[in-house]
Amino acid sequence: MKLAPRLALLLAVAVVSATACAPQTSDNSSSGKDEKSGTLRVWLFQEVNTKPKEKAVDAVLADFEKAHADTDVTVEYIPVETRAQRIKAAFNDPKSAPDVIEFGNTDTAGYVKDGGLADVTEEFGDWDEAKDTDPTARQSVTVDGKVYGAPYFVGVRALYYRTDVFEKLNLAVPRTLAEVASTAKQVRAAEPDLYGLAVGGAYTYGAMPFIWANGGELATGKGGSYASAIDSAAARKGIEAYTSLFGDDNCPAAKCAGMGGNDTVTAFASGKAAMAIGGDFSHQAVEAGKVKGKYAVVPLPGVEPGSIAPAFAGGNNIGVLKSTSHRTLAVDLMKRLASKKAQAGLFDAMGFLPTFTDVRQQVAKEEPFVKPFVDTLGAGTKFVPASPAWATIDSSQVLPTMFQEVVSGKKDVGAAAGDAARKMDDAFGSAG
Repeated sequence: MKLAPRLALLLAVAVVSATACAPQTSDNSSSGKDEKSGTLRVWLFQEVNTKPKEKAVDAVLADFEKAHADTDVTVEYIPVETRAQRIKAAFNDPKSAPDVIEFGNTDTAGYVKDGGLADVTEEFGDWDEAKDTDPTARQSVTVDGKVYGAPYFVGVRALYYRTDVFEKLNLAVPRTLAEVASTAKQVRAAEPDLYGLAVGGAYTYGAMPFIWANGGELATGKGGSYASAIDSAAARKGIEAYTSLFGDDNCPAAKCAGMGGNDTVTAFASGKAAMAIGGDFSHQAVEAGKVKGKYAVVPLPGVEPGSIAPAFAGGNNIGVLKSTSHRTLAVDLMKRLASKKAQAGLFDAMGFLPTFTDVRQQVAKEEPFVKPFVDTLGAGTKFVPASPAWATIDSSQVLPTMFQEVVSGKKDVGAAAGDAARKMDDAFGSAG
């Protein structure tokens, strides 16, 4: 899914804002045609500045059109905020639907349930480059063992920290999550005008590493048999670790409970926080802020010294609509748009991290700022349940509500987690 300005990863609140419902009846069956010429329509996402992306995509399209005589491609860059309505409408109106689309990786399961995406398991398996796809990225296009697209780019978060503040206070870079908390409180005590670590009660994807690092899970199972695990003992330990960071000794609840991911990065970039959990896609915003030249980034540490907390693997995918009348051409275009060459070009143009492990290692050598994020990916990332219920859970703010209830003192961790688990299970049950 898209998250932020640079990598366009829409995690946190934006990642799964697919709240619109598909019509009660739909016509998203296969066209049964496989024309080898004509015009292919492609929908890709708009960016804060789409021009560099257009240039990278145009290079791919030029090669595609050279390889396929009598074939043209038209591309429409659609707003991310309205993608859910437009894509689901396309599933129900094949005549106006595109052949190929870009979609957020947390949208996969919902779109598969809607019957809109083509099963490309065989073609993906035969694609030579696919063997180098990051396992978590591949998971993001997989539902019940079948593949419904190709990973396009990936984004993760790490720990940004102020080198000038750490030097002034003679602080060491935290090696564990416990040290992140204690260091944050040391900063706040010495510099009352700063948040030690900017945290947000609505920052779902910043909180998840605390749950995962403590051995917790969001849910267990697969397909239609997911069950919430957010109220397990391990998950509650992670919730406690995260919510303990809200208070006058770090990030006051009155100011921080409502903050989302962009808010925490903005606080860091503007010089109001000594640390923040931000993405590779946050780099541009931080560079444009007051802390330029006065910060560094390391992987967010885990529970044990030397470990890295599992991060959410955000990003986007490229898929083929089931209704296309140009299946062979559409699948080839999907592969070309998501190829190693194209992803390297997209990184150069936009800073989007490649989903291929070998390409990612290469860009890390070329751009030092990428290394902590690549190290985080290499340590193992996590993904949300591959269920259409996730869109409901996310849009209903189930997890932010849980965090905020704890932070506000309305409920203890056990009660808040229990309520969240029941809401999640209701969503999983309704998803079928």
